[in-house]
Amino acid sequence: MKGALRIFFTGMLVSFLGSLPLGTLNIAAMQIAIAESVRNALLFSLGSLTAEMIYVRLSLVAMDWIRRQEKIFKLFDWLALLIIIALAVSSFIAASHPHENRNVILNNNLPSFLLGLAMSAVNPMQIPFWFGWSTLLFAKKILLPVKVHYNFYTIGIGIGTLLGNCVFIFGGRLIASKIQNNQSVVNYAIAGIFVLTALIQIWRMVVKKKDFSKQLHEAEQKKQ
Repeated sequence: MKGALRIFFTGMLVSFLGSLPLGTLNIAAMQIAIAESVRNALLFSLGSLTAEMIYVRLSLVAMDWIRRQEKIFKLFDWLALLIIIALAVSSFIAASHPHENRNVILNNNLPSFLLGLAMSAVNPMQIPFWFGWSTLLFAKKILLPVKVHYNFYTIGIGIGTLLGNCVFIFGGRLIASKIQNNQSVVNYAIAGIFVLTALIQIWRMVVKKKDFSKQLHEAEQKKQ
């Protein structure tokens, strides 16, 4: 049990810290919290972390299969880029219409949980991230190939992601409350972040040509 608790807190800490850099999902959660409600933002986060936990759990038992899915994850890379661009455009539109300041992509009839689940499912960036950490933890014998370790590790990752998103959700609400009469400024800032994220994604995919298979190879090298 001591080893299981250790891997639980390790997964939670890594996930929490990994959720703090600006990204598509945490910024989307923040925008939902500002434009709609904390409840919807939390549901969105629960959906996104559910997909993440599923990816992590599958990667632990199917690493060899994952390595062979290069074409699928290249498609996911392009889908993720299109979603980021759409979010940026929608944020600019919301900023230019201050009386209707909701992002039309995030503000739809799809339940917040399912929206988070779908957006996270087509975001393959988390797979090489957790692939690298998992192989490192396996090498250090902190994570052992047993079911109880897998379960505690995955649950810890989910809680860590939720805590990291809460920083953006409640932080975003706090900032928005301080500048209530300048909602368009918030939307322009969020749109700028999405544009920056899209540029990084393009640079990674086209300029650096760092596709999914190369990321997995780098993750494998970390454990050696």
